Amino acid sequence: MGSVTKNSKNKKIAALVVGAGAAGKLVLDEIKRHGSLNYTIIGFVDDDPKKQNGRINGIRVLGKIQHIPRIVKAKKIKEIVIAIPSASGLQNRRIVNKCEEAKVPFRIIPGIYELLKRDTDAGLLRSVELEDLIRRKPVDFDLNSIQSYLTQRIVLVSGAGGSIGRELCHQIFKFNPAQLILLDHEENSLNDVFTEFKNKFPKFDIVPITGNICERNKIKTIISSFKPDVVFHSAAYKHVPMMELNVAECIKNNVFGTLSMVEEAKKGNVKRFVLISTDKAIKPTSIMGASKRIAEIIVQEASQNSRTNFSIVRFGNVLISRGSVVPLFEKQIKERQPITITHSKMTRYFMTLSEAAQLVIQAGALSRGGEIFVLDMGKPVKIVDLAKEMIKLSGLTPHKDIPIIYTGMRPGERLNEPLYSFLKGLQLSQQKRIFIAPSLSVNSKRLFSSLNKLKIPVFLEDKERILREVKNIVPGYKPAFYDKKIGDAKWEAF
Repeated sequence: MGSVTKNSKNKKIAALVVGAGAAGKLVLDEIKRHGSLNYTIIGFVDDDPKKQNGRINGIRVLGKIQHIPRIVKAKKIKEIVIAIPSASGLQNRRIVNKCEEAKVPFRIIPGIYELLKRDTDAGLLRSVELEDLIRRKPVDFDLNSIQSYLTQRIVLVSGAGGSIGRELCHQIFKFNPAQLILLDHEENSLNDVFTEFKNKFPKFDIVPITGNICERNKIKTIISSFKPDVVFHSAAYKHVPMMELNVAECIKNNVFGTLSMVEEAKKGNVKRFVLISTDKAIKPTSIMGASKRIAEIIVQEASQNSRTNFSIVRFGNVLISRGSVVPLFEKQIKERQPITITHSKMTRYFMTLSEAAQLVIQAGALSRGGEIFVLDMGKPVKIVDLAKEMIKLSGLTPHKDIPIIYTGMRPGERLNEPLYSFLKGLQLSQQKRIFIAPSLSVNSKRLFSSLNKLKIPVFLEDKERILREVKNIVPGYKPAFYDKKIGDAKWEAF
């Protein structure tokens, strides 16, 4: 439904504009200015009562959003343009539903953030995308506090070739860093992101480094050589079912890799260190979630006796990241294959890449040391509803053109992620979209004793012993491959 109407050059496309504000007027002006756009605006719709029956440059407001199907039929509208860049995802879903009900193609003006960062030669309109249906109000940056720790600073981003790392870099460039160090162990991803950034941001000093965070000497050399002021630690294994099959590698990377980064950051007098964590670290049922909870504990311990400002930012799924279900659904839809979902009632919290990165950077500015910042993820989304929206945005009908089948939950998965429910005394920070979890005191001696015990079964690839030692560190961890030999004692927090 989001595709452009095909028409001859001589015949103008009768269009209806949703939104009679500044963006709607911009659409009208652009169409008048550029005859090649091949549209004629028949009218506007807007929910503002004051705008009803009003005119914009002679073009009348014909009704409200709920009247779209009737207006389309009466005025023989061939395409709809959605022109409310400040609209939330909920508002956009309502508009899209009316457009689909009217059974005509529709396009959209991008959101405010995308409008600000888009290339000057980019088109004003594009097809509606899934991000438009998740979108919320842009983050209100505290520019002064962010500039104070990023502007003209040396910044290192681990996992820079991944979805989160790449978007973090995009956001960091806005604050004019002195140097940006891109660290990733995957050569192709690193090369892609380095090439992209050198083309987009030629004036910046960008250094790509291939390296594994588990190699302590490598991390030591990087930090001692470049002396970063700020580290965003995004590198991690994130795929839950894959990590259930590779338990030792998960612990090596997510736990001991983080330990390397943290300890070398302390030794190198890094001023600020931000760990990117996950909602799966809360009462984890997967080894990935448990490994990230241990990483959080390591960071919290480091904050107790260090000049480095350590903090943790925890959030749910990012919409189009490589670990998201979205790329899989896109592939299945493109190939006209059934969409596979593990359970009909499964829900997840989602946010866009840009929103996640913005909030991570803002949280870094808020930190005083040792906090877990929990990002406001909005309301959880049913995965089946997400799949249906994606099918409809492709111009197809769920269950008719693309079947949806349920395959059963995989090891380590759970139906819902308890992003907030376990937290007591959750406080709202200065930034209304960021909450602060109370800091926990970590028993350093006990933590490092447990980590030393964990090293042995990891080296030996002894899965049962790894799970036992992990359960000793993480309270409430229930391994997917639970074995009674591991025991079911009450595990106290550090």
